[in-house]
Amino acid sequence: MRFATLLLVSTIGIGACHHAAKPKTNAPAPANSPTRPTTLPNTPAGPGTPVPTIPGAPAGQPAGAGLPAGFPGLGGVAQTPNPRPYATVITPKAKTKTGIFGVHLVGNSLYFEIPASEFGKDFVAVTTLAGTPAGIGIQGTLINYHLIRFERRENRVYMKETNYNTVATDSNRTGARAMSLIEFYPIIAVFNVETYGKDSAAVIDVTRMFTGGIQEFASGGRRAVVDATRSYIDRFSAFSRNVNVTAVQTFTAGPIGLPGIGAASSPSTEAYTYSIVKLPDVPMIPRFQDARVGYFSEFKQDFGSTENRVVPRRYISRWRLKCSDKPKVNGLCVPIKPITYYVDPATPKWLQPWIKRAIEEWQPAFEEAGFYKGIVAADAPNDPDFSGEDASVAMVRWLPSPVANAVGPSTVDPRSGEIIDADVQMYFNVQDLQRTWYFSQVGHLDARAQKFPLPDSLMGRLIEFVAAHEVGHTLGFPHNMKASSMYPLDSVRSKTWVAKMGHSPSIMDYARFNYVAQPEDGIPLGDLVPHVGPYDKFAVHWGYTPIAGAKRPEDETATLDKWARMQDTIPWYRFANDGGAAGADPGEQSEAIGDADAVGATRLGFKNIARVMKLVEPAASTDKTADFALLRTTYNGVIGQWATEANHVTRIVGGMNKQEKNIGQSGDVWTPVSRQRQRDAMKFLNDEVFSTPGYLIVPSILRRLESDGNINRVTNAQSRALSSLMSNTKLQRMVEYEAMTTKTATVYTASDMLIDLRHGLWSEIYSGKPIDAYRRHLQNLYTESMAAKINPPPVPAALAQALALFGGSIAGNNDIRPILKDEMRTLDKDLAAAIGKSTDRMSRAHLQDTRDQIKQMLNPKQ
Repeated sequence: MRFATLLLVSTIGIGACHHAAKPKTNAPAPANSPTRPTTLPNTPAGPGTPVPTIPGAPAGQPAGAGLPAGFPGLGGVAQTPNPRPYATVITPKAKTKTGIFGVHLVGNSLYFEIPASEFGKDFVAVTTLAGTPAGIGIQGTLINYHLIRFERRENRVYMKETNYNTVATDSNRTGARAMSLIEFYPIIAVFNVETYGKDSAAVIDVTRMFTGGIQEFASGGRRAVVDATRSYIDRFSAFSRNVNVTAVQTFTAGPIGLPGIGAASSPSTEAYTYSIVKLPDVPMIPRFQDARVGYFSEFKQDFGSTENRVVPRRYISRWRLKCSDKPKVNGLCVPIKPITYYVDPATPKWLQPWIKRAIEEWQPAFEEAGFYKGIVAADAPNDPDFSGEDASVAMVRWLPSPVANAVGPSTVDPRSGEIIDADVQMYFNVQDLQRTWYFSQVGHLDARAQKFPLPDSLMGRLIEFVAAHEVGHTLGFPHNMKASSMYPLDSVRSKTWVAKMGHSPSIMDYARFNYVAQPEDGIPLGDLVPHVGPYDKFAVHWGYTPIAGAKRPEDETATLDKWARMQDTIPWYRFANDGGAAGADPGEQSEAIGDADAVGATRLGFKNIARVMKLVEPAASTDKTADFALLRTTYNGVIGQWATEANHVTRIVGGMNKQEKNIGQSGDVWTPVSRQRQRDAMKFLNDEVFSTPGYLIVPSILRRLESDGNINRVTNAQSRALSSLMSNTKLQRMVEYEAMTTKTATVYTASDMLIDLRHGLWSEIYSGKPIDAYRRHLQNLYTESMAAKINPPPVPAALAQALALFGGSIAGNNDIRPILKDEMRTLDKDLAAAIGKSTDRMSRAHLQDTRDQIKQMLNPKQ
């Protein structure tokens, strides 16, 4: 399952595109195999066999039902299989539905009737939260993913959890016997065959799969126990490719002392839908991933390579699109089965047209791949068995939640990367986030945004943007943080350019609304909002266009490489989303517009924030009977926008520009940012970020919100930039680059940066001016940061172990500590000289206190 989120609130993401274990998701990189259970489940006896019972439980309840499997004395006892006549198991009172399996509900027991032809086949079992008390999870959330296979041996059926982490692209070089040694999968459940149906179909009682008898399967990863005595099958349905079962489950605390079982403060009853979907009989031909083009992917280890090593392989995630025999339309083929997204009938009527537009905004991109209406929107059919929780149905869902976010998960066939299901999840309160963002970024340009609530016509367009981004995730696309830096800044202000190209080439970037546009630019309101752009069309073309004659992924590599090299001459086709190796590339930024020139873009953005700040109070005070909560949210949102834009400039300092390349392409992947550009960024930070931004301080708002606290609010916004500028990783990178170059005059060194920062951040001690309260607080934050770097606290052992497990570590400061200490000694001398000249008592006391702090950090044992 893979998850990709859209939103960032404070430090959160639209897309933590973030990602979870196995594609339904955007973030984040996803794990590429189902989690293997750490304990084997118990195998209770089948119905009709006398078994021990739990005191007080219904007759026939297996001992240990509802308790975690794998602990001595708790699991049920496996009984000898005893198949009976069909009519004694599937009685006339059975409620039956027929699909890939026959499904029967007899009393409280659920039976699968599995045809002999379906044994040994692969199924994905996706768990979705279908009903929950307020405050526990979000309805519609994808909880778990299992890749399972049913195998019959005599009169027992074994359910195994499989994976496709290993492949042999040339099986002749590996051999079936060698591969079989590592293709050995855990058994997570054993079922007795209760009876046999037509054509030797095995009938098994699967009730405990959904009511707690198989904790690895039923509990959805919860650190609590499903109590079978308070759980039941609520409904079920069967289709040609899948079976859906919804169970009501009651979670309780696990027995004291059992490993991995967390205590629950009180019982919780929730509903989960399990959709068990058969994978295609013939897998789609995979397409290899290329780091130059953004796709989620399935990781493999290739044991059949000719390269004398185990080669890592990645298959991109994409839907299967094939041309039909129907006549072409405008030279485009009509797909056999277009990618179809249903609109959740729970979506408010006024929003449904906007959701449909979001889905079909991707149609021109699929035209680039040769498909006419390759993606379409549809209304949900009037069918009681139809459900957005079905893992064979793609839907844009509208979910009741106070979470201000949206996510785009998808389920993928691990054999080929084929996306077989997707569900965009739109949470109700995403509207709150969109209002805050739009107002903070372009409210000065749009009169509709200057009075809350926003009109439906505007909010509908903002929701369309969110939904289109999330649909992109479910088409296989991660975030492309590189995109917004690929247009020159003056193009982002050009109404003709933006009308054709957008203000960012990708809707998959975290590029929201055009906050650099000035009133005199005359950009139409509709072009302030992102659209599916040139990069998105290029990426669809690269991943979805059929390549004639290709029978294996290796047959496509030459053509795909040729397409990817278009990035050399068309920069807005470039991709990157890894944060530029811990933030090295100033062009890979979140929430940025025009970051090809982050200094220029932020200067323009600050001018707009000053305009927007004058609109905060009238916009958020239209309801004269309301409290000031909306005013507080709006004011904080604008200051948060200011901090975000300021932080973009810090990435220039110590930055390295990156272009993803393959070996056959000329030029470096990493290129240092020029010395002059870094110095210009430092000057801007000192002049515009670390100086007190008076336009953010609005007394008429503050006296309505609080008695105090704004110094912390504003300086905390400034300190985000200061922390980024002073990160150990950045300083270490600057030291390393200085060490590896012979042209030292072209390098902006860590020493240069620290000197420039000191002269800017402490400018009052050189000019003799008083230091205001905001500056004193920011200077204190700087001093505390330096103390923490010179005398860092010990890394907790648990954190160090966790990082080591994944090959990571805390960035050290051995190389930078000497220069930091020397910088503090220099500052101390400058402070000593300034104290005697200061006539302001608060300033003088502050300077002396700083000297005391420096003495303590340089001599901590005194």
